[in-house]
Amino acid sequence: MYRNYIFDFYGTLADIRTDEENPCLWQKMAEIYRAMGAAYGADELSSAFRRLEGEETARIGIQEAEPDLSRVFARLYLEKGAACNETLTKMTAVTFRALSREYIRAYDGVEEFLGELRARGKRVYLLSNAQTDFTRPEIEMLGLTKYFDGIFISSEQGCKKPSKIFFERLLQKYALDPKESIMIGNDESADIAGARLVGMDTLYIHTAISPAEYGRVESTYRVMDGDFRKVRGLIL
Repeated sequence: MYRNYIFDFYGTLADIRTDEENPCLWQKMAEIYRAMGAAYGADELSSAFRRLEGEETARIGIQEAEPDLSRVFARLYLEKGAACNETLTKMTAVTFRALSREYIRAYDGVEEFLGELRARGKRVYLLSNAQTDFTRPEIEMLGLTKYFDGIFISSEQGCKKPSKIFFERLLQKYALDPKESIMIGNDESADIAGARLVGMDTLYIHTAISPAEYGRVESTYRVMDGDFRKVRGLIL
């Protein structure tokens, strides 16, 4: 039916819960920063993080910008005069994610479907609004990296869904015909609306972490009960 299958990640292929507002998270992160020479209190660190996140978003200077939070983690060291290199920045980001993540799991039927797509010679891609130092390790943790011909993460591109630019970069890099491609996602405003801008068919799957509002954007297919196993019969 289609040659190219493009998936969102969180809420589409994987169920996840995180809590970045937990005071214990910021206390632990402050301890890590202090241990590396950057003296923060928990509340001070949380406030500085949000301030720098906003600055990085503004620095990109485009609508639907996606900052790279690795720059934020690095700047937090530098603002306190502490030494920082790429390895320390990455480890800080990975630690932050591990401490804020409550759980992550692939939905039932995901790995089997991705495997069948590859076995049939289909091309499989990921297009995710996410942070590379959070998401690439989590894709690997779930054993899904091997199924993708390409992975596009918004923090690496500086823009995010539903930006037409984000979709076009994926299509152009891999020479994909949008008429032979379908976008599968759980967010109508981001996944479905964005894909329609570039002429792709779409499948909307409503899961527990989908935005509350739905029904405003028409998709080619719908799965409203969150059962990923129903996706196969609709688009393969």
